[in-house]
Amino acid sequence: MVKQGGKTKSQGGIGVSRTEERTGGMNFLKAAGEKFTRWSERWIPDALVIVIILTIVTFVFALIWGDTTPTGAVKAWGKGFWALLGFAMQMCLIMMTGYILACSPPVKRLLDGLSRLPNPDRPWQAIALMALFSMVSAWLNWGLSLIASAVFALFLVRRQPNVDYRLLVAAAYLGLGCTWHAGLSASAPLLVNTPGNFLIKAGLLTETIPTSATIFTGFNIGLTLIIIVVVTAVMAAMHPVPEKTYRVSPELMDRLRLYEPPERPQGKLTPSQWMNWWPGFNLIVFAAGAIWIIWEISEKGFYKFVNLDNINFTFLMLGVLFHWRPWSFLKATEDAAKAVWGIIIQFPFYAGIFGLFQYTALSAAFTRAFVAISSKATFLLITYWYAGLLNYLVPSGGSEWAITAPYLIEAAKQLGVSIPKTVVTYAWGDMMTDMIQPFWAIAMLAVAKLEFREIMGWLMVIFIVYLIITSGAFLLYPLL
Repeated sequence: MVKQGGKTKSQGGIGVSRTEERTGGMNFLKAAGEKFTRWSERWIPDALVIVIILTIVTFVFALIWGDTTPTGAVKAWGKGFWALLGFAMQMCLIMMTGYILACSPPVKRLLDGLSRLPNPDRPWQAIALMALFSMVSAWLNWGLSLIASAVFALFLVRRQPNVDYRLLVAAAYLGLGCTWHAGLSASAPLLVNTPGNFLIKAGLLTETIPTSATIFTGFNIGLTLIIIVVVTAVMAAMHPVPEKTYRVSPELMDRLRLYEPPERPQGKLTPSQWMNWWPGFNLIVFAAGAIWIIWEISEKGFYKFVNLDNINFTFLMLGVLFHWRPWSFLKATEDAAKAVWGIIIQFPFYAGIFGLFQYTALSAAFTRAFVAISSKATFLLITYWYAGLLNYLVPSGGSEWAITAPYLIEAAKQLGVSIPKTVVTYAWGDMMTDMIQPFWAIAMLAVAKLEFREIMGWLMVIFIVYLIITSGAFLLYPLL
């Protein structure tokens, strides 16, 4: 229940103290954000329906510009349908390994300790810390950030009763819209550095592109730092005054529950129970994994090491260690599996769209279109905007890359634009609209007990700031 001016009303199962909305420009942006959210909820269907619609549209495009027949288009679709199984598994593991690590006891203890740092009388500090944590953790692993940020928000709201809860949860989502595709779990940059990836098999690339040319360039790191600093400052500045703060009611605080690992059985254990709970198995696996990681880095170097398989392996080993006992790790894995069903069922359909581009002349037609509307100086900026617009309909960075890579890479070659720069540009463009796209917020909001419309206004403000800074950056990028 919600108390407002002496009256009580229901609000989605969570208790919050509502007051009048803020006025001025911020209120205008919030209203615009809520309208945009309502429009999305009214007109944007489920992600699976979107991919089916996109498949139909692409099929028609293939008939018009792909120099193929209906039978040929169906064959191309079927040929590509299972082409991305390995990539889909890599995306699932990024989500799962991050989730497993986020709900491990050591990480939760760390988050609990961090939640004590802000001054309760200065709630903007909690917002700043939440924003920093979300963006830095997303740079490390977007799956980790998605869940750990939600958990951290719950720790913070318990320790910081004066913080605006909606703004806090909005800050928790920033990593998915500001830094993840520039970091260590970035789909496109890591995929092009993975040996035998689908772009190499398709002949679009002749060799892998090391992360020294994408993630660890001065441009990518510099732009990431600028975004983190500016976005954190803006979020902190937006915290409302005390009488206009949106607070969680104390009597319903316990509704915000955290994942709890299973308790070890008491008394005499059966042999099977003892093995399920013996930490030695986890230590053996982690030790073997650590030895392999050290050997791999020494053999290939750090920049070659950072690819999708190795990042997943590293986070998986950390999850094994941090959960300490086999049964605890397995139950966390079971919980994490609930978050990846969408990736599993949707990726084959995106692979089918990839097939329509790759195995007809449609990719060449899109390449010609990009070359026609771009120049060497403007191609990266146009790619950035295009990736952002398409991301709203294809909210998976990996799926969108599978669709767009064939013609973006070919267009870059024809215009004489650096392919590594094209990969970085796509990654930032794909990330641009994530913060106003509710698809990836579902898991986090389920933990936070809020609806996307309640954080959309704050995210719209950040989106505008982010778009201005990054558009300027990608206009200058060809000169660097």
